Amino acid sequence: MSTNSDGPRPERAQPESLRLKMLSPNLTVDDAEESLRWYTEVVGFTIEERWEHEGKLHGANLVAGSANLMIGQDDWKKGRDRAKGEGLRLFFMTGQDIDELAGGIKERGGTLESEPQETPWGGRAFSLVDPTGFKITIAGE
Repeated sequence: MSTNSDGPRPERAQPESLRLKMLSPNLTVDDAEESLRWYTEVVGFTIEERWEHEGKLHGANLVAGSANLMIGQDDWKKGRDRAKGEGLRLFFMTGQDIDELAGGIKERGGTLESEPQETPWGGRAFSLVDPTGFKITIAGE
């Protein structure tokens, strides 16, 4: 056993597995300004950092509690008709009241993909889709 300031801890398996400290998805969006407005004004994220070049928004780092989400403007090099968000769902957990969160999103002009409902693992969750097509589930503990 090795020790740290909290006392002994078990040895790590070898070879050591990957240990990450943060996951920060970066979504390539169709319209960065529209997505930024939607994530902040409708859903409730705050802007930690904006990335602009010559006065044009290229992306932003958004935060909500301890969750980070980055958005970046598509440069269209892979074509304007490519689908985004397929096969991906962002899943956020919160200790907040799910019904109140969903109601606030609707009051601010958002549309839910699914209304708050009980989940098989306990708690409640609802889903929505961002302006580019990325799917989001927000669940309560």
